[in-house]
Amino acid sequence: MGFRSQILGCGGYLPERVLTNDELAKTIDTSDEWIVQRTGIRQRHVAAPGEKTSDLALHAARNALAAARVAPEEVDLIVLATSTPDNTFPATAARVQAALGIKQGAAFDVQAVCTGFVYALATADNFVRTGQAKTALVIGAETFSRILDWKDRGTCVLFGDGAGALVLRGAPSNGSPSERGVLSTHLHSDGSGYDLLYVDGGVSTTGTTGHLRMEGKEVFKYAVLRLAEVVDEALAANGLQARDVDWLVPHQANRRIIDAMGKKLGLSSDKVVVTIDRHANTSAASVPLALAEASNAGRIRPGQLVLLEAMGGGLTWGASLVRW
Repeated sequence: MGFRSQILGCGGYLPERVLTNDELAKTIDTSDEWIVQRTGIRQRHVAAPGEKTSDLALHAARNALAAARVAPEEVDLIVLATSTPDNTFPATAARVQAALGIKQGAAFDVQAVCTGFVYALATADNFVRTGQAKTALVIGAETFSRILDWKDRGTCVLFGDGAGALVLRGAPSNGSPSERGVLSTHLHSDGSGYDLLYVDGGVSTTGTTGHLRMEGKEVFKYAVLRLAEVVDEALAANGLQARDVDWLVPHQANRRIIDAMGKKLGLSSDKVVVTIDRHANTSAASVPLALAEASNAGRIRPGQLVLLEAMGGGLTWGASLVRW
Protein backbone atom coordinates (compact mmCIF):
# COMPACT_ATOMS: atom_id res chain seq x y z
CA MET A 1 0.00 0.00 0.00
CA GLY A 2 1.49 3.29 -1.10
CA PHE A 3 0.31 6.88 -1.39
CA ARG A 4 -1.43 8.76 -4.15
CA SER A 5 -1.78 12.54 -4.52
CA GLN A 6 -5.41 13.61 -4.44
CA ILE A 7 -6.38 17.08 -5.69
CA LEU A 8 -8.38 18.84 -2.98
CA GLY A 9 -8.94 22.17 -4.70
CA CYS A 10 -7.84 24.61 -7.42
CA GLY A 11 -7.56 28.36 -7.71
CA GLY A 12 -6.61 30.93 -10.30
CA TYR A 13 -5.85 34.62 -10.56
CA LEU A 14 -5.69 37.06 -13.47
CA PRO A 15 -4.50 40.68 -13.27
CA GLU A 16 -7.21 43.32 -13.67
CA ARG A 17 -5.80 44.94 -16.82
CA VAL A 18 -7.19 43.41 -20.01
CA LEU A 19 -5.36 44.10 -23.28
CA THR A 20 -7.43 43.38 -26.39
CA ASN A 21 -6.21 42.64 -29.90
CA ASP A 22 -7.71 45.91 -31.10
CA GLU A 23 -5.63 47.81 -28.53
CA LEU A 24 -2.48 46.02 -29.70
CA ALA A 25 -3.31 46.91 -33.30
CA LYS A 26 -2.92 50.58 -32.38
CA THR A 27 0.77 50.13 -31.56
CA ILE A 28 1.95 47.33 -33.90
CA ASP A 29 1.12 46.17 -37.42
CA THR A 30 -1.52 43.55 -36.68
CA SER A 31 -5.30 43.13 -36.42
CA ASP A 32 -7.84 41.28 -34.34
CA GLU A 33 -8.71 39.12 -37.36
CA TRP A 34 -5.06 38.20 -38.00
CA ILE A 35 -4.43 37.18 -34.37
CA VAL A 36 -7.69 35.25 -33.90
CA GLN A 37 -7.31 33.35 -37.19
CA ARG A 38 -3.78 32.17 -36.39
CA THR A 39 -3.96 31.66 -32.62
CA GLY A 40 -7.53 31.87 -31.28
CA ILE A 41 -6.49 34.70 -28.93
CA ARG A 42 -8.81 37.69 -28.46
CA GLN A 43 -7.37 39.28 -25.32
CA ARG A 44 -4.84 38.80 -22.53
CA HIS A 45 -4.33 40.05 -18.96
CA VAL A 46 -1.31 42.17 -18.09
CA ALA A 47 0.14 42.67 -14.62
CA ALA A 48 -0.02 46.18 -13.22
CA PRO A 49 3.19 48.17 -12.64
CA GLY A 50 4.70 46.82 -9.44
CA GLU A 51 2.56 43.67 -9.53
CA LYS A 52 5.03 40.77 -9.31
CA THR A 53 4.86 37.08 -10.15
CA SER A 54 4.71 36.32 -6.41
CA ASP A 55 1.65 38.57 -6.06
CA LEU A 56 -0.19 36.63 -8.77
CA ALA A 57 0.96 33.32 -7.26
CA LEU A 58 -0.19 34.33 -3.79
CA HIS A 59 -3.71 35.21 -5.00
CA ALA A 60 -4.00 31.86 -6.83
CA ALA A 61 -2.61 29.97 -3.83
CA ARG A 62 -5.11 31.53 -1.44
CA ASN A 63 -7.97 30.76 -3.82
CA ALA A 64 -6.81 27.13 -4.12
CA LEU A 65 -6.48 26.72 -0.35
CA ALA A 66 -9.96 28.18 0.15
CA ALA A 67 -11.44 25.82 -2.47
CA ALA A 68 -9.66 22.88 -0.82
CA ARG A 69 -10.64 24.01 2.68
CA VAL A 70 -7.05 23.61 3.75
CA ALA A 71 -5.30 25.98 6.17
CA PRO A 72 -1.86 27.29 5.20
CA GLU A 73 -0.29 25.70 8.28
CA GLU A 74 -1.21 22.27 6.87
CA VAL A 75 0.99 22.79 3.80
CA ASP A 76 4.46 21.23 4.01
CA LEU A 77 5.60 21.69 0.39
CA ILE A 78 5.33 24.49 -2.17
CA VAL A 79 6.52 23.91 -5.74
CA LEU A 80 6.18 26.97 -7.95
CA ALA A 81 6.71 26.82 -11.71
CA THR A 82 7.82 30.07 -13.32
CA SER A 83 10.17 31.48 -15.95
CA THR A 84 9.63 35.03 -14.67
CA PRO A 85 10.67 34.95 -11.00
CA ASP A 86 10.58 38.07 -8.81
CA ASN A 87 14.36 37.96 -8.44
CA THR A 88 17.23 35.82 -9.72
CA PHE A 89 17.19 34.38 -6.19
CA PRO A 90 15.75 33.44 -3.73
CA ALA A 91 12.96 31.30 -5.17
CA THR A 92 9.64 33.04 -5.70
CA ALA A 93 8.07 30.11 -3.82
CA ALA A 94 9.85 31.27 -0.65
CA ARG A 95 8.14 34.67 -0.90
CA VAL A 96 4.75 32.96 -1.29
CA GLN A 97 5.52 30.69 1.65
CA ALA A 98 6.30 33.69 3.87
CA ALA A 99 3.22 35.62 2.72
CA LEU A 100 1.03 32.63 3.62
CA GLY A 101 2.66 32.44 7.07
CA ILE A 102 3.96 28.91 6.46
CA LYS A 103 6.98 28.07 8.63
CA GLN A 104 7.43 24.36 7.95
CA GLY A 105 8.42 22.21 5.02
CA ALA A 106 10.13 23.24 1.78
CA ALA A 107 9.44 25.83 -0.91
CA PHE A 108 11.26 26.04 -4.24
CA ASP A 109 10.83 26.94 -7.91
CA VAL A 110 11.05 24.79 -11.04
CA GLN A 111 11.65 26.14 -14.54
CA ALA A 112 10.46 24.33 -17.64
CA VAL A 113 8.77 27.31 -19.33
CA CYS A 114 5.28 26.38 -20.62
CA THR A 115 5.63 22.79 -19.40
CA GLY A 116 6.55 24.13 -15.97
CA PHE A 117 3.31 23.29 -14.21
CA VAL A 118 3.37 19.66 -15.36
CA TYR A 119 6.98 19.45 -14.12
CA ALA A 120 5.96 21.03 -10.79
CA LEU A 121 3.02 18.65 -10.45
CA ALA A 122 5.28 15.66 -11.12
CA THR A 123 7.80 16.91 -8.54
CA ALA A 124 5.21 17.49 -5.82
CA ASP A 125 3.45 14.21 -6.64
CA ASN A 126 6.69 12.29 -6.17
CA PHE A 127 7.26 13.96 -2.78
CA VAL A 128 3.77 12.89 -1.73
CA ARG A 129 4.11 9.34 -3.11
CA THR A 130 7.28 8.74 -1.07
CA GLY A 131 5.73 10.19 2.07
CA GLN A 132 8.22 13.08 2.19
CA ALA A 133 5.33 15.57 2.02
CA LYS A 134 1.70 15.21 3.00
CA THR A 135 0.04 18.39 1.71
CA ALA A 136 1.52 20.24 -1.25
CA LEU A 137 0.72 23.52 -2.95
CA VAL A 138 1.58 23.43 -6.67
CA ILE A 139 1.61 26.79 -8.46
CA GLY A 140 2.22 28.07 -11.99
CA ALA A 141 2.68 31.84 -12.17
CA GLU A 142 4.05 34.16 -14.86
CA THR A 143 4.47 37.82 -15.78
CA PHE A 144 5.53 37.25 -19.39
CA SER A 145 4.59 40.83 -20.25
CA ARG A 146 7.94 41.80 -18.66
CA ILE A 147 10.01 39.76 -21.13
CA LEU A 148 8.13 40.49 -24.37
CA ASP A 149 9.43 42.65 -27.18
CA TRP A 150 6.33 44.77 -27.74
CA LYS A 151 7.57 45.67 -31.23
CA ASP A 152 7.71 42.02 -32.35
CA ARG A 153 4.21 41.22 -33.62
CA GLY A 154 5.09 37.54 -34.00
CA THR A 155 5.49 37.06 -30.23
CA CYS A 156 3.99 39.94 -28.23
CA VAL A 157 0.42 39.07 -29.28
CA LEU A 158 0.72 35.51 -27.95
CA PHE A 159 1.29 35.84 -24.22
CA GLY A 160 -0.43 37.03 -21.07
CA ASP A 161 0.06 37.12 -17.31
CA GLY A 162 -1.65 35.01 -14.66
CA ALA A 163 -1.36 32.30 -12.02
CA GLY A 164 -3.03 29.01 -11.14
CA ALA A 165 -2.61 26.65 -8.20
CA LEU A 166 -3.84 23.37 -6.79
CA VAL A 167 -3.59 21.59 -3.45
CA LEU A 168 -2.43 17.97 -3.27
CA ARG A 169 -2.77 15.64 -0.31
CA GLY A 170 -1.47 12.12 0.09
CA ALA A 171 -3.98 9.30 0.55
CA PRO A 172 -3.44 5.52 0.84
CA SER A 173 -3.53 3.83 -2.57
CA ASN A 174 -3.51 0.34 -4.03
CA GLY A 175 -2.40 1.70 -7.41
CA SER A 176 -5.71 1.22 -9.23
CA PRO A 177 -6.44 3.65 -12.11
CA SER A 178 -10.01 3.90 -10.81
CA GLU A 179 -8.84 5.56 -7.58
CA ARG A 180 -8.98 9.33 -7.22
CA GLY A 181 -5.75 11.25 -7.61
CA VAL A 182 -2.74 11.75 -9.87
CA LEU A 183 -2.35 8.46 -11.75
CA SER A 184 0.96 9.27 -13.44
CA THR A 185 3.12 12.05 -14.87
CA HIS A 186 5.42 11.86 -17.88
CA LEU A 187 8.20 14.38 -18.52
CA HIS A 188 10.52 14.90 -21.48
CA SER A 189 13.01 17.38 -22.86
CA ASP A 190 15.21 17.75 -25.92
CA GLY A 191 17.89 20.40 -25.54
CA SER A 192 18.70 20.35 -29.25
CA GLY A 193 15.64 22.60 -29.62
CA TYR A 194 17.02 25.15 -27.13
CA ASP A 195 17.23 27.97 -29.69
CA LEU A 196 13.68 27.56 -31.00
CA LEU A 197 12.16 29.34 -28.00
CA TYR A 198 14.30 31.34 -25.59
CA VAL A 199 14.95 34.71 -23.96
CA ASP A 200 17.97 36.50 -25.44
CA GLY A 201 19.59 37.36 -22.13
CA GLY A 202 20.39 36.07 -18.69
CA VAL A 203 22.67 36.50 -15.70
CA SER A 204 25.67 34.61 -17.10
CA THR A 205 25.06 35.61 -20.72
CA THR A 206 24.43 39.34 -20.78
CA GLY A 207 23.74 40.33 -17.19
CA THR A 208 20.29 41.54 -18.22
CA THR A 209 17.00 39.76 -18.84
CA GLY A 210 16.39 40.27 -22.56
CA HIS A 211 13.28 39.43 -24.58
CA LEU A 212 11.47 36.30 -25.71
CA ARG A 213 12.40 34.98 -29.16
CA MET A 214 10.66 32.14 -30.99
CA GLU A 215 10.75 30.18 -34.23
CA GLY A 216 6.98 29.75 -34.28
CA LYS A 217 6.56 27.33 -37.19
CA GLU A 218 9.24 24.96 -35.90
CA VAL A 219 7.81 24.96 -32.39
CA PHE A 220 4.32 24.28 -33.78
CA LYS A 221 5.50 21.22 -35.75
CA TYR A 222 7.41 19.86 -32.78
CA ALA A 223 4.46 20.41 -30.42
CA VAL A 224 1.94 18.43 -32.48
CA LEU A 225 4.32 15.46 -32.74
CA ARG A 226 5.60 15.36 -29.16
CA LEU A 227 2.27 16.01 -27.47
CA ALA A 228 0.68 13.14 -29.40
CA GLU A 229 3.50 10.86 -28.25
CA VAL A 230 3.32 11.79 -24.57
CA VAL A 231 -0.48 11.47 -24.49
CA ASP A 232 -0.17 7.92 -25.85
CA GLU A 233 2.54 7.22 -23.27
CA ALA A 234 0.36 8.41 -20.37
CA LEU A 235 -2.64 6.33 -21.48
CA ALA A 236 -0.54 3.20 -22.05
CA ALA A 237 1.12 3.52 -18.64
CA ASN A 238 -2.29 3.25 -16.99
CA GLY A 239 -3.84 0.65 -19.28
CA LEU A 240 -6.35 3.20 -20.55
CA GLN A 241 -7.67 4.20 -23.96
CA ALA A 242 -8.35 7.62 -25.49
CA ARG A 243 -12.08 6.94 -25.14
CA ASP A 244 -11.63 6.74 -21.34
CA VAL A 245 -10.64 10.42 -21.13
CA ASP A 246 -13.44 12.71 -19.93
CA TRP A 247 -11.59 16.02 -20.13
CA LEU A 248 -8.56 17.41 -21.91
CA VAL A 249 -6.95 20.36 -20.12
CA PRO A 250 -4.16 21.42 -22.48
CA HIS A 251 -1.54 24.11 -22.36
CA GLN A 252 -3.13 27.15 -24.00
CA ALA A 253 -0.53 28.01 -26.66
CA ASN A 254 -2.42 27.86 -29.95
CA ARG A 255 -6.03 27.01 -30.73
CA ARG A 256 -5.03 24.84 -33.70
CA ILE A 257 -2.79 22.65 -31.49
CA ILE A 258 -5.57 22.37 -28.88
CA ASP A 259 -8.11 21.33 -31.53
CA ALA A 260 -5.68 18.79 -33.02
CA MET A 261 -5.17 17.12 -29.63
CA GLY A 262 -8.92 17.01 -28.97
CA LYS A 263 -9.50 15.30 -32.32
CA LYS A 264 -6.73 12.80 -31.64
CA LEU A 265 -8.52 11.75 -28.44
CA GLY A 266 -11.92 11.72 -30.15
CA LEU A 267 -13.26 14.28 -27.70
CA SER A 268 -16.08 16.63 -28.57
CA SER A 269 -15.13 20.30 -28.29
CA ASP A 270 -17.19 20.69 -25.11
CA LYS A 271 -14.85 18.22 -23.37
CA VAL A 272 -11.73 20.29 -24.13
CA VAL A 273 -11.08 23.16 -21.72
CA VAL A 274 -10.22 26.27 -23.73
CA THR A 275 -9.19 29.58 -22.18
CA ILE A 276 -6.73 30.83 -24.80
CA ASP A 277 -9.27 33.26 -26.28
CA ARG A 278 -9.40 35.17 -22.97
CA HIS A 279 -6.07 34.40 -21.29
CA ALA A 280 -3.67 33.96 -24.26
CA ASN A 281 -0.57 31.88 -23.45
CA THR A 282 0.25 32.31 -19.75
CA SER A 283 3.08 29.76 -19.93
CA ALA A 284 3.37 27.76 -16.68
CA ALA A 285 0.10 29.30 -15.44
CA SER A 286 -2.05 28.16 -18.36
CA VAL A 287 -2.83 24.57 -17.34
CA PRO A 288 -3.69 25.32 -13.68
CA LEU A 289 -5.71 28.40 -14.71
CA ALA A 290 -7.75 26.30 -17.13
CA LEU A 291 -8.09 23.51 -14.57
CA ALA A 292 -9.27 25.93 -11.88
CA GLU A 293 -11.81 27.53 -14.21
CA ALA A 294 -13.32 24.19 -15.27
CA SER A 295 -13.23 22.65 -11.79
CA ASN A 296 -14.69 25.61 -9.92
CA ALA A 297 -17.45 25.95 -12.53
CA GLY A 298 -18.45 22.34 -11.76
CA ARG A 299 -17.64 21.09 -15.25
CA ILE A 300 -15.11 18.51 -14.05
CA ARG A 301 -16.82 16.08 -11.68
CA PRO A 302 -15.51 13.52 -9.16
CA GLY A 303 -14.43 10.25 -10.74
CA GLN A 304 -13.78 11.72 -14.18
CA LEU A 305 -10.49 11.16 -15.99
CA VAL A 306 -8.61 14.36 -16.76
CA LEU A 307 -5.63 14.61 -19.10
CA LEU A 308 -3.18 17.50 -18.68
CA GLU A 309 -0.53 18.19 -21.34
CA ALA A 310 1.92 20.94 -22.22
CA MET A 311 4.96 21.82 -24.26
CA GLY A 312 7.44 24.66 -23.86
CA GLY A 313 10.95 25.99 -24.34
CA GLY A 314 13.87 23.69 -23.76
CA LEU A 315 12.27 22.06 -25.59
CA THR A 316 10.21 20.42 -22.85
CA TRP A 317 6.94 18.54 -22.87
CA GLY A 318 4.87 16.41 -20.55
CA ALA A 319 1.49 14.98 -19.58
CA SER A 320 -0.36 13.83 -16.50
CA LEU A 321 -3.46 11.72 -16.00
CA VAL A 322 -5.64 12.58 -13.02
CA ARG A 323 -8.73 10.81 -11.64
CA TRP A 324 -10.77 13.70 -10.25
